[in-house]
Amino acid sequence: MPTNTLTPPRTDIGAPPVRSSRMGWLDALRGLAAMVVVFEHSLDVLLPEVRRTASPWFDFGRYGVFVFFLVSGYVVPFSLERRGNVREFWIGRFFRLYPAWLVAVGLALLLGATGVSWGLPAALGERPWTSALAHLTMLQDLLGVPNAVNVLWTLSYEMVFYLLVTALFLAGARRASARVALGFGVAAAILGVALPSGLLASRWPGGTTFVAALVLVAGLAALLSGHRAVRRTGVAVVATLALTLLILDSRIGGVESLCVIATMFAGTAVRAVQDGRLRPWPGAAMVAVVPVLVLIAGLRTPPAWALSGGPQPLGRDWSIAVAAAWLTFLGGLALRHRAMPRVLVWLGLVSYSVYLLHPMVVQVIWRLTGEPASIPGHQRLAWYVVLVSAVLVSAWLAHRYVERPAQRLGRRLAHAR
Repeated sequence: MPTNTLTPPRTDIGAPPVRSSRMGWLDALRGLAAMVVVFEHSLDVLLPEVRRTASPWFDFGRYGVFVFFLVSGYVVPFSLERRGNVREFWIGRFFRLYPAWLVAVGLALLLGATGVSWGLPAALGERPWTSALAHLTMLQDLLGVPNAVNVLWTLSYEMVFYLLVTALFLAGARRASARVALGFGVAAAILGVALPSGLLASRWPGGTTFVAALVLVAGLAALLSGHRAVRRTGVAVVATLALTLLILDSRIGGVESLCVIATMFAGTAVRAVQDGRLRPWPGAAMVAVVPVLVLIAGLRTPPAWALSGGPQPLGRDWSIAVAAAWLTFLGGLALRHRAMPRVLVWLGLVSYSVYLLHPMVVQVIWRLTGEPASIPGHQRLAWYVVLVSAVLVSAWLAHRYVERPAQRLGRRLAHAR
């Protein structure tokens, strides 16, 4: 999820605060969000008291990922505009996302095969080739395929966002982010509760994945073509694929799917207003409406017929968490010229690996500790320190020896094409 580190790679943990760069605040936000997600996934293992008391009121996991979504929306489209080249943009995305992703999936398979973890979802083994193909597209959460690692679901929505951003870029609608965010917000508030969940995959499981992968490859190839007519066809193809899967085939349901994309484009619009790409009054007004629409959508109760077989209502804990994510993002934006603690900036630097690898560490700790009810509180706190330490060490190793070399290779390939 957190895939757009903006901090120089030589940032050292433990150093005193320094004058933050214009983008250092984003890394600090991402570092905070990553650790909140780790906290969420450790509750059942070591902190069940927090799960019982706080979780009904506040969804820590959704808070973290919505901070990530806002940061991605703020950063990614302007990475494409700065490059001005779709091919270079997608080469960069590939080498940022897939190397660490391969490590996480490989580690999950290894731990499952050796019995160290609780194993992978059984449905993955029922159609292994379909499951593998769906994961390679990173759209598995929109194709009815369980995630090999539970946190991979957010990457499916990141991929949809990248496809839509690329389509808008090539269509010449580079200043449409506020209107697009508002449109998705209105759709979430009005239509979201009536949308189906997993409609295509439930009726045509293998075929949906195969067709989606084929269309994705063909659409991306068309987007990278040197012929204008072919590129226009690619724009239509990838936009149609992204919207179809988002609206008809999402595991998390239409409400949250639309809210995620609305939030990401709202982050884009915030950056556009800040940089003078959008006029302040209409742009800021449209952006201000988006979180309101998202919260309304989250509090709406789906009709009885829509609940059968689909996701449950999002509820107040989800809405409070999303509101807090917006306040955190806006607070970071207001403090963007202030000095940021290096520990948070460093956490942002390794946050993608933290996000991908921590579920495996959590499962190993769970195997070692057993049920938390049988462990005294002080011992569980000590195990929590062990868990966090193991997550940070593994994330640093993955960032140092996987992410950074892969990103350097991606830059060389992009510049040498």
